[in-house]
Amino acid sequence: QVQLVESGGGLVQAGGSLRLSCAASGSIFSGNTMAWYRQAPGKQRDLVASITSGGSTNYADSVKGRFTISRDNAKNTVYLQMNSLKPEDTAVYYCNGRVVGGLVLGSWGQGTQVTVSS
Repeated sequence: QVQLVESGGGLVQAGGSLRLSCAASGSIFSGNTMAWYRQAPGKQRDLVASITSGGSTNYADSVKGRFTISRDNAKNTVYLQMNSLKPEDTAVYYCNGRVVGGLVLGSWGQGTQVTVSS
């Protein structure tokens, strides 16, 4: 049973925009905080943004003012609108449910590759 499916990545020039989507199973999505993470080659996976079930959001300093996380509770889907992209945003992006302590709720999906050219 697939729990998390990310999509929407691609190749974009610096300054461009992409919108990522993540379809999650109800057991992960419903009533839980959802988050986007990213992992660049040779680096650890880092938290990018999170959104609670009530819609409160948090962002990594590196993406504040450029990225917007949102969720559609009727579709069990979380989105990441990425504007003013920079080459350093290049990474594989993943989503997951997130609980107190930073633990995740599901097995990692395949992620979606975002590549920003300079």
